[in-house]
Amino acid sequence: MTGADIIKYNQGLAEAERKLARALVELFEAKLSSAEGKVWHGHPVWFLNGNPVCGYSLKKAGLEVLFWSGKSFATAGLRPIGKYQAAGISVESIHDVAKVESYMAEAQSVQWDYKNLPKLRKLEKLTDF
Repeated sequence: MTGADIIKYNQGLAEAERKLARALVELFEAKLSSAEGKVWHGHPVWFLNGNPVCGYSLKKAGLEVLFWSGKSFATAGLRPIGKYQAAGISVESIHDVAKVESYMAEAQSVQWDYKNLPKLRKLEKLTDF
């Protein structure tokens, strides 16, 4: 079930982005049924056992979906983001939301340990991949 903070975030989006965000929420909740979704650092993010897995944010070009471990996914098409293992994809249409679905299995099975990054000061594999 979508938390009130995510609903509030989505209500602040323009109509076109709001429809895409709704589709992303439905996708994330269907494919990551055990994940907890909440607004974290100002954006909706889904966590598995306290570890951030995926989320989205509004950028100038539209919505961007971020996969925290996306650089390690075997499925091509994500753009590297930042110095760690994150990668993302722009979502400008419902067709793009369907593309995001192709990454959802890896979002669950390929995870780096971001939860303990501040304590360890490095990323370690959380799952076998």
